[in-house]
Amino acid sequence: MVPEEVPRVSPLLHRAATAGSPSAAGRPRPRRLLRSRRRLRAGLLQLLCAAAGLGLGLTLPRLRRGPTVDSGRLAELLFTLGIGVTGLVSVVFALLFGVVQWSATSFSPRLGLFRGDPLVWRTYAFSVGLFVFCTTAGLVSGNGDRVSLAVPVTAVLGLLAALALIRALQNRAFLSLQLAEVLEVVSARGRVVIGDLYRPGPAAGEAVPVAPPVPPIRRTVRWGGGPGVVQQLALRHLVEAASRTDALVVFRIGVGDRLDEAVALADVHGGDVPDRVVQAAVFRGRERSSDQDPMLAVRLLADIGLRALSPAVNDPATAVDAIDAAEGLLRALAGRSLQVADVTDAAGESRVRLVLPSWEDYLRTAIEDLLPPAAPVPMVLRRLDRLLGDLLEASPASRHPPLLLLRGRVTALLAAGRQAAAPDGRPVPLPAAGGPRP
Repeated sequence: MVPEEVPRVSPLLHRAATAGSPSAAGRPRPRRLLRSRRRLRAGLLQLLCAAAGLGLGLTLPRLRRGPTVDSGRLAELLFTLGIGVTGLVSVVFALLFGVVQWSATSFSPRLGLFRGDPLVWRTYAFSVGLFVFCTTAGLVSGNGDRVSLAVPVTAVLGLLAALALIRALQNRAFLSLQLAEVLEVVSARGRVVIGDLYRPGPAAGEAVPVAPPVPPIRRTVRWGGGPGVVQQLALRHLVEAASRTDALVVFRIGVGDRLDEAVALADVHGGDVPDRVVQAAVFRGRERSSDQDPMLAVRLLADIGLRALSPAVNDPATAVDAIDAAEGLLRALAGRSLQVADVTDAAGESRVRLVLPSWEDYLRTAIEDLLPPAAPVPMVLRRLDRLLGDLLEASPASRHPPLLLLRGRVTALLAAGRQAAAPDGRPVPLPAAGGPRP
């Protein structure tokens, strides 16, 4: 197949490769931090809340200015509040477990929207801090007869704040159970990654120069860690090392692919780059992450559609809604250049070449995978036919061949279904592609 565009540098990957270098001054930094940093932030937040609760619990009972209250009754109240806060933590994890389990069975086991919501861990961290404060202040208050009024006021205000967080958490959990909210969040995340990764594409009919040749291969770098999934790539140090030795590192595995022991990770062309530098650019995890994976949002929407079309669920209307959301992502991809696998150094030379999905890969995941279960469901087939017609209008001519092939398959399935449903054996005329919405 002839390349449809000139290989270009992705804005997201270029920022990831040059962030922190002198030449990157003034450039916007990537908006999404690495998942490992987010986990570190969540742990630090819990530690800071616990430390703040300990500090306030040791300091406020020792204040001697202002109004005071009886320490005996206050200590009992504080211990009661401290024990009650543990119930808040139980509510947090009960919601987390219930919503995650329901989403996994109803939508997709790869859907972790509520599980990764920062509000969950912030509520847990605040509850831990409030528990530490109530317990510490109750112990310190028992040493005297009178205690500053600031202690019960702080405890009550903290309890009200915890209740407000619990209410917000419940609302967020209820939204995570609604199909429209899930589709909107998944689509929004996909649009962000697509907008950061791909540049707007060239106009139809633009000349396509040939990509520069690849230097001779020197050796293959193999993965030296444990099994997992590629979640993200941090390319700055790798690009710098390849630039110093005039090398080109061509990855064989992309973001979202499976990693196993000793699997071929990348080929080094031209100069040489140490294995540890190539391996350090890969961030491995247990499951896929949407930070740099544009295919994940399409995969999740297809999963929702496939589950809705399964015989156990049999909900074609939900499949149509998932196709509606997938159309937005495919339209965003149709107007962008997908050939952005080359990452350049400060001099503009290609130093890293990545594995990124092609236009056919997106169509295969979003549409072709749905065809077998959608074959006996005319409502879904009509929606797919209209989707392919809209994409033919929105995409350049170089991307029409796979769309035409898929549309031919959808038309054949519709004709076969109508032939089988006709009482006299004669086929029923097909409706127009722009007909009423199913």
